Amino acid sequence: MKLKSFGLFGYKDQDGNVVIPCQWKNARGFSEGLAAVQDENGKWGFIDESGHVTIPCQWNDTTWGFDEGLTSVQNAKGKWGFIDKTGKVVIPCQWNDATWFSEGLASVQDSNDKWGFIDKEGHVIIPCQWHYTLYGFKEGLAKVADEKGMCGFINQSGNVVIPCQWKDAKFFSEGLAAVQDSNDKWGFIDKMGEVVIPCQWSNASWFRKGKVEVQDVRYGKYHVVDRDGKTLPMEQCFIPR
Repeated sequence: MKLKSFGLFGYKDQDGNVVIPCQWKNARGFSEGLAAVQDENGKWGFIDESGHVTIPCQWNDTTWGFDEGLTSVQNAKGKWGFIDKTGKVVIPCQWNDATWFSEGLASVQDSNDKWGFIDKEGHVIIPCQWHYTLYGFKEGLAKVADEKGMCGFINQSGNVVIPCQWKDAKFFSEGLAAVQDSNDKWGFIDKMGEVVIPCQWSNASWFRKGKVEVQDVRYGKYHVVDRDGKTLPMEQCFIPR
């Protein structure tokens, strides 16, 4: 767990004991055994769970952490690429922006500010043609937005399987995804794009163990509903992480 003291960051365990001293200008959470840290010069690198620097602080920026063995990094020229856990550059820094790998693909932004997807060898699998992408692939589908900012979903072949007709959307979880309609209300669709829970809430999360947290419109309070959109009694509202 990240810890801050006197403006510097370190880490503590679940019992509150300091296990990595506060010595970093900034720090992020651990992912796949490594955590991104920023030194006094503003450069980013990675440490292991013992606090040892395994990847020197030499990058302008990095995303949250490692996913599927790789993480994106930004070089001194402002271009993004990917390194492995040894610090080796496996995909050259040539992109305007980049996210993280999910289900074998990562979204990247080209010099025209369009987004597409690459594989772990750096090959462009889905051409850069989208206004933006978010979350990456979940359950075989990825959220994309068109030139008007409307959201839909594509599959790993790059085919649009759910048209860009939603004002916003989350990612698929347990076969359903939260979507926002033109009235700013949230509901849920299935992988066919069919509305299975009507858009009626101010906000919505994603399903876990058949339950999801939503925010009502009238009072702004959060409550938990099941896959039928039925509000659950208090004793059934716990959602396992």
